[in-house]
Amino acid sequence: MREIVLDTETTGFDPFSGDRIVEIGAVELWNHMPTGETYHVYINPQRSMPAGAFGVHGIGPDLLEPPQPPGPGAVTLKDKPLFAKVGQGFLDFVRDSTMVIHNASFDMKFLNAELRRMGLPELPMAQALDTLAIARKKFPGSPATLDALCRRFNINNANRVLHGALLDSEILAEVYLELIGGRQPDFGLATNTSTTSAGAQEDWRPAARPVPLKSLLTEEEQAAHDVFVGKMDEDALWKA
Repeated sequence: MREIVLDTETTGFDPFSGDRIVEIGAVELWNHMPTGETYHVYINPQRSMPAGAFGVHGIGPDLLEPPQPPGPGAVTLKDKPLFAKVGQGFLDFVRDSTMVIHNASFDMKFLNAELRRMGLPELPMAQALDTLAIARKKFPGSPATLDALCRRFNINNANRVLHGALLDSEILAEVYLELIGGRQPDFGLATNTSTTSAGAQEDWRPAARPVPLKSLLTEEEQAAHDVFVGKMDEDALWKA
């Protein structure tokens, strides 16, 4: 089962009044486990950046009125692509997978407003899974913000000084796994099938990555490993 944990950053609260998306971040899960595949893009909103929104995410000092010089690590937006250049790529990444979003109605209205401007198919709300609604149902009366859930589940969010779509997606993926029961919520010995978000069963098999992950071994470590394996018997597993 493939799921996409997703977050956006915007210029404000209302796409119907001219607010736009400035960042999209998403991480891929297979059977509730991160695969390492991500999607991340900054977007030129073709409008100014309100000071209130800038105070939340710190993106786009060059779009403030008056513009501010970017500080260390600041992201400017005038040189970033328009949504029209990245919209199809975003749809290609999401496909028909369930989108796990905190306060899904907010992000979905922005995403669909952008897709509508391009004449692209909108994403159905049924494709979104709202972790805010799950948290409120599971912990009624308790704070259900992402920071509050990180405190509840003892998830380290020390790097979350400002909102950022990719970082928030990575944190939300951890929160989501805790909300549904931990890192192996569907673990069982009596079945060899998995259940999709729509309730249908599929016979899932792991597929090879189209592009292998880059090795983290240094050349010295690889050479030392080869020498170590070379000293083993010919029937050793590492020589298979």
